Amino acid sequence: MHRFFLFLSSFTLLPALAVAAAPAAPAPAVPPAPGAAEAAATDLLEHFVDWLQLRIFPDGSHGDLVHWLACGVLLLAAILLRRFITNIIFSWLKRLAEKTETTLDDKLFPALEGPVATLVMVGGIFAALTVLKLTPAVDRMIVYGAKVSLITVVFWGILRAGGAVLDHLEELGHERKLNIAHFMPLIKRTLAAFVIIFGVLMVVKSLGVDVGAVLAGLGIGGLAFAFAAQDTIANLFGSFVVVMDQPFKVGEVVKIGTQAGTVEDIGLRSTRIRLVDRSLVVMPNKMVAAEAVINLSKFTARRVEQTLGLTYATKPEQMEAILVELRQLILAEKEVDPASVVVAFTQLSASSLDILVVYATTSPDFAAHLKLKERLNLAFLRLVAARGLAFAYPTQTVQLEGTVAAAAKVRTGA
Repeated sequence: MHRFFLFLSSFTLLPALAVAAAPAAPAPAVPPAPGAAEAAATDLLEHFVDWLQLRIFPDGSHGDLVHWLACGVLLLAAILLRRFITNIIFSWLKRLAEKTETTLDDKLFPALEGPVATLVMVGGIFAALTVLKLTPAVDRMIVYGAKVSLITVVFWGILRAGGAVLDHLEELGHERKLNIAHFMPLIKRTLAAFVIIFGVLMVVKSLGVDVGAVLAGLGIGGLAFAFAAQDTIANLFGSFVVVMDQPFKVGEVVKIGTQAGTVEDIGLRSTRIRLVDRSLVVMPNKMVAAEAVINLSKFTARRVEQTLGLTYATKPEQMEAILVELRQLILAEKEVDPASVVVAFTQLSASSLDILVVYATTSPDFAAHLKLKERLNLAFLRLVAARGLAFAYPTQTVQLEGTVAAAAKVRTGA
């Protein structure tokens, strides 16, 4: 009977088991030839069964019963070892991690606890099945099942460990205020996708499938697939452009095209933006990469530019005086950058005398900017009223001449 290569009952041959897990290409009806590591594991299993036989039935009788007892012992050993690893070893590692300065081990040990415990149970279960006297067909199924299970658990552990490391890097990025930290969820999902794809290929190869031929076959239809999925590919490239250029991060307010709102998520295919009216816009990343992005959270200051229109009844002396007082009102505000202040009588428009007022705040805070603007506008109203002047509004004067004017005078009695 072909013996399964995986033996973890002694739990001392993990390196050998890793080599034994290397994919083989068995013929459909012939069991795969055991390698050195697999033969060593099989010999250990057989020695264990022989040792158990000598201790219980030295005369060599009840062979089937001995194999079943060996199966039970291996299962019990796997369960006990699993409890020992989770309750003692990992508990000690977690307490040790609490005493270190870094938080990486605080994330890494809990992430690896589940995969390591599962690996022990997988090894124990398949080792227990191996010692039973089963048919060659069942033995082959055990071999394939063990390979698939072992590779799956190993890549699960890689995913968990990699996720813990990336979470730690994201935490450090936020502490150091690095923009790349906000793209770590996107990077994490991308690397997870590559690990899963590679793991699936390893599983397929371990079952004896020629992965190279499969990939070559996929390559033949790759062109047609690329045409069919060109939008998806464009979105993927757009996501990488967003990651590399870093025009915005999650939580910032941006304007892309005609849409303005808060960035909630940056995915592989699209970016989610919550608009001011609380509706959600899912924007493809190819559009994000192609459009001009205005990051409204990157203001270094807030600039105000407005025009005050006075009536034509304003005299030159009054205009000169009010220009000085307007400038003094603005410069009196501590939140205003003095170098940015501009107050000038700019033009004689159709119905008003226009004064251009420009100033910038020293803070980018939008709420503070609105408060300042409101305060100054009220001061402008009070100043104009105190000077006995008035703001202009669109008016039109019609002058009548000749017979039309005379007739109008007769009708009005002028």
